[in-house]
Order: sequence, then structure tokens, then C-alpha cells
Amino acid sequence: MFVVSAAALVPLAWVIGESTEQVAEHTGPGIGGFLNATFGNAPELIIALIAVQQGLFEVVRGSIAGSVVSNLLLVLGLSMVATTSHERLDRRSLLPQLAIILFAALLFLIPAIPGWHGHPNRHSLFVAGLPIAAVLLAVYVATNVRGLRRHGTMRRDDAREGAWPLRWSLAMLGTSAAATAFVSEGLVRSLTGFGNALGLSQFFVAVVIVALVGNAAEHGGAVVVARRGKTKLASEIAVTSSAQVAVFVAPAVVLLSLFARHRLTLAFRPIELVTIVLATLLVAATIAGGRTSRRTGYVLVAAYAAAVVAYGFN
Repeated sequence: MFVVSAAALVPLAWVIGESTEQVAEHTGPGIGGFLNATFGNAPELIIALIAVQQGLFEVVRGSIAGSVVSNLLLVLGLSMVATTSHERLDRRSLLPQLAIILFAALLFLIPAIPGWHGHPNRHSLFVAGLPIAAVLLAVYVATNVRGLRRHGTMRRDDAREGAWPLRWSLAMLGTSAAATAFVSEGLVRSLTGFGNALGLSQFFVAVVIVALVGNAAEHGGAVVVARRGKTKLASEIAVTSSAQVAVFVAPAVVLLSLFARHRLTLAFRPIELVTIVLATLLVAATIAGGRTSRRTGYVLVAAYAAAVVAYGFN
């Protein structure tokens, strides 16, 4: 079930990537990247809600942390490796999003530090996480409204000849994202059995495998558009998706758990927060240069491999 679900996400990821590129022909890379991240993060939200319902809290927190790190390091790194030339990056769009990821990581420390001493899923930590979730959602709304207004002023009206109509592109994007969410539901149900069969901990399966599979849309979409020379769009997909997971998916799951059988706390492990912060700082240093390079892409991919090794020892 797990392997079949993962395999089914590959063609869906291609469709999402193709649809996003077609949308970007009409809207520009900023809005195109936002739409890809929004639709592509549907599996993470579905996976998290199903896991909360089943009381799999480590799976939820692990998949959230793993999604942020894999998007920043692996997706952006592979996108840079896939590009054929040095391309400019939109620092005015990307750096503020990296800043809010760091802001989210700092807020996560409030319930996380007490969670390192005692039960990490106790009710008091859930209560402490509610105002944090509200603040992060407010930041998400404010930053995206501002960012979309800015990108709206740069809207492209000269879509290339042969581009899909905007309505058709949006319809394909929404349909493929819905199918991706449906397939992702099978991952949670088969996750425990898959981990036991391979002798892997539930945490490692969540932070690495579930995060990678849940992000298949972003992975495939970013690499596809990067290979076509649209590295700016690929970078928007990677960074925007990470920011959305940190300041939208995580707090949304906390608030929605009010209506579930179990309550989710934001008591992340130290290794989760450390890798999020280090990945964000490394990508910020990369983007500050303003241009992509394959060498930088290899560095980001190697950094992700190091994070996976670190997860294996926790």
C-alpha cells in the first residue's frame, strides 16, 4: 500500500508541475509558485489531520519538520542542479519568506522546550500552542496578501503561444492536487506496517519518507520547471512551500485538532528545530548572492543528506 501510494504520486507531481508552469505563463513566477505550494501542500495537511485522528503525534511533527527541511534543501538544491545556467533569484520575495520560517521556529521553542522534559503531548503544551498557532496564521495571511499584491503588479499578460488557457490550467492544478490528497491518505494507514517491515522508527519514516512523498508535487514540479530554464519559478515553489508548511499547515493542524479525537502539541524535538533553523540560514546565505549555480545546488543536496543521517540517530 505504501509503495503503490508513493508511486502513484509521481505522475500526479508531473501534472501539478506542468499546470503550475502554465498558470505562471499568465500570472508570473511569484503567483505561480504560491499556487503550486498551496495545492502541493494539500497532502501534508491531509496526512497530518489523519495522523492526529489516530494519535500519531510524532508522525505529524516529523512530517512537518521534514517537509520544511526537504523543500529548502533538497527541492531547491535539485532545482539548481537541474538548471543549465546562472539565473537570477527574486530576493525580495524569497528572503522575507525565509525570515518567517525562522520566526516560526523561534515560536515553536515555547512549547518545545517544556516538551523535552516530561510528556511532549500533555494538555498544558497544547494550550500553550494555541496562541502560537493563531499568531502564525495571522503572519501567513499578512505576508501572503502583501506578497500577492506585489506579484500582481508584475502580472504577465503575454503568455507564450500554445500555453494552456488560465481556467484550464487552474482546473488541472486543482484536480491533480485533489487526487494527490486522496492517494496520500493511504500512506498514513500503511505507515506503521511499512516502518516495521524495514526496521525503521516511526520518527524516521515520518521525517524523511512521509515528508518526501508528501512533497512529491513540489519536488517534481520544481525540478520540471527548473530544467526548462525557469529557476526563479522553481525557487518560489521550494521556499514558498516551506514557509506555508511552517506558518500555515502546522498551526492549522493544531487548531483543527480541537475537533479531533486527540490534541496536537507543537513540542518538536531538538533535532527537528535545529535542522529547520540551519536549513533556513543556509538557503538565506545562498539566495543573498542573487544567482543560482550547480555547485550551490550540490551543497544544498549534501546538507539534506547530512540532515537525514542526523535523523537516523534520533
